[in-house]
Amino acid sequence: MNKIWNHKLIVTVVKKGLARKVVEASKKAGAEGGTVVFARGTGIHEFKTFLGIQIQPEKEVVLTLVTSNQIEMVLSAIENSAKLYKPGNGIGFVVDTKKIAGICHILK
Repeated sequence: MNKIWNHKLIVTVVKKGLARKVVEASKKAGAEGGTVVFARGTGIHEFKTFLGIQIQPEKEVVLTLVTSNQIEMVLSAIENSAKLYKPGNGIGFVVDTKKIAGICHILK
């Protein structure tokens, strides 16, 4: 049971079309996969105009659950694959988890 509690959630928000790269990089770094959710950006780098009309580019949010000892390697792989070190490319952050259900396959 304690094994489940040492997991962290990596949340990565990137431009539409980059989620696949993020998931592939995280898998190569040791993650088992990820969940992709579609969203719209509202940050300072998000608004662009087309024919004078302001548009909000679409985003993809990748949720990746990993063990605490995988965080550095997986987050680094995600950062490099999506070039998060460049302004406007996205953001990645880690959220602590307290309770998790539905990952019984990891306990085997």
